[in-house]
Amino acid sequence: MLLDILNFLLDVVASFFGYLLLLRFVMQWRRVSFKNPLGHFVLQTTNWVVLPLRRAIPGLFGLDFASLVPAWLLQAAVKAAMLAVKGGAALGAGALVTAALAMGFFELLHMAVMAAIVLMLVQAVISWVNPHTPLAGPIHALTDPLLKPLRRIVPPIANVDLSPLVAIVLAQVLLMLLAYAKAALMPLLF
Repeated sequence: MLLDILNFLLDVVASFFGYLLLLRFVMQWRRVSFKNPLGHFVLQTTNWVVLPLRRAIPGLFGLDFASLVPAWLLQAAVKAAMLAVKGGAALGAGALVTAALAMGFFELLHMAVMAAIVLMLVQAVISWVNPHTPLAGPIHALTDPLLKPLRRIVPPIANVDLSPLVAIVLAQVLLMLLAYAKAALMPLLF
């Protein structure tokens, strides 16, 4: 029971920081201003790890890998700890690290899709409740690349934009495909 509680708490903390690092990566990639409450929160909670890593991990093509790499390695470290506790240490260090890195990669992809779903839901709620909130701009900038192509295909019905609904359904399909890919790959790593 205590081991399950520890795993849960470790996963919650790693997921929290993983989502923040992933959000920072995407905000910088999409050139979303950090001069808003969300941007300030993301910067203040991630600067401690990103700024020192920028000396060692350079950006490439305008992508801030100093934000993405720690998000991946954090998820991999949590997966390695969970595997080691559950008897994965018998596999050997090399197999454990390889499996943890692969599981961390799949977890990061899962987190990216889940973050997109949450951002689309938040955008929909904001558009109904208060479209002039300071969060509307950054959230729109983050979701617009996903929704813009769908808006060309799915026309609004009675001035209701159904593209977020279609995007969420497609994201759910992507999550299923990721789960199947992970399930197919994991036996190869052990």
